[in-house]
Amino acid sequence: MTLALFVLGLVALVAGAQLLVRGAAKLALALAVSPLVVGLTVVAFGTSAPELAISVRAAWGGQTDIALGNVVGSNIFNVLFILGLSALVAPLVVAPQVVRQEVPVMLAVSLALFALALDGGIGRADGALLFGLLVAYTVFLVWQSRRETRATQDEFAHELPGAARQTWDRHWSAQLGLIAAGLALLVAGARWLVEAAVAIAAALGLSEMVIGLTIVAAGTSLPEAATSVVAALRGERAIAVGNIVGSNAFNILAVLGLSALLAPAALPVAPAMLRFDIPVMIAVAAACLPIFFSGHLIARWEGALFLAYYAAYAAYLLLAARQHDALDAYGTVMATVVLPLTAITLAVIGWREWRARRRAF
Repeated sequence: MTLALFVLGLVALVAGAQLLVRGAAKLALALAVSPLVVGLTVVAFGTSAPELAISVRAAWGGQTDIALGNVVGSNIFNVLFILGLSALVAPLVVAPQVVRQEVPVMLAVSLALFALALDGGIGRADGALLFGLLVAYTVFLVWQSRRETRATQDEFAHELPGAARQTWDRHWSAQLGLIAAGLALLVAGARWLVEAAVAIAAALGLSEMVIGLTIVAAGTSLPEAATSVVAALRGERAIAVGNIVGSNAFNILAVLGLSALLAPAALPVAPAMLRFDIPVMIAVAAACLPIFFSGHLIARWEGALFLAYYAAYAAYLLLAARQHDALDAYGTVMATVVLPLTAITLAVIGWREWRARRRAF
């Protein structure tokens, strides 16, 4: 029964996100909002709506480890698993704007979360700051969109879900209905999934933080997974990459910001998360820079590397949760061999690409 409730919650979250994205995108376009802004805000909100519903519900209900673990775990899952899988399907082209602007923004907000969590909690003031940064960034995107060429705007409009206006939902009343139905499904799905996740954690003897970082994070990232993998299969521009990077920044600024604002008390940050999971999230964001910078392409071998690291991260979480005897040896090998080699490889890739570009100029 618990597993059925969990699956039902996931289905409701994904369906609700799809309805919300379609209704909100069509309504925004009907109101003459720039397609670029719609793509980086409304669509990013839609694919992150499951994380928002889960984290707000969990924070309000006192399951704070799930609320924070869902955001951190989703950001790690988005880059390592979803981008890795998408790159295995087809090498992904990275738009120059993603390298110049979106990845640095994702890295900056990840570092901001770490700084705010250093005192052991994310309070209302921290949530207000994060949400304020979201508002400021959205205003910046609106200003930036006015400088885009008509061709660029048409390209973004083409990539939006249901962008064609001559459809059954072209009227604003149908669009509002889709938004309302999507929100209703998100609320219901969030309640069912959180209740099931707490029950699963108790039955398996795992902490709510581990469940939030793994099962809940993967489940709520299904919209991003579907969007990016399908985009990779269709060979559509860099939407597979931009969707992930934009959603990660949105997860921290909007999802965690609203969760902290609406929670009855400050969201406590577990020492293990401050010591390990948040630094992993930052490292993953930082690793995107040299990989994306190298030829503005994520190759298949780089996708395989991302997937391997997600498997290693998930294995560490499970070993730590069970306090397995192999945990210390596993952690030592990762810290002293695997991670340094990866860091050196990424540094060499970035340095070679930088030198090649200097010579080209």
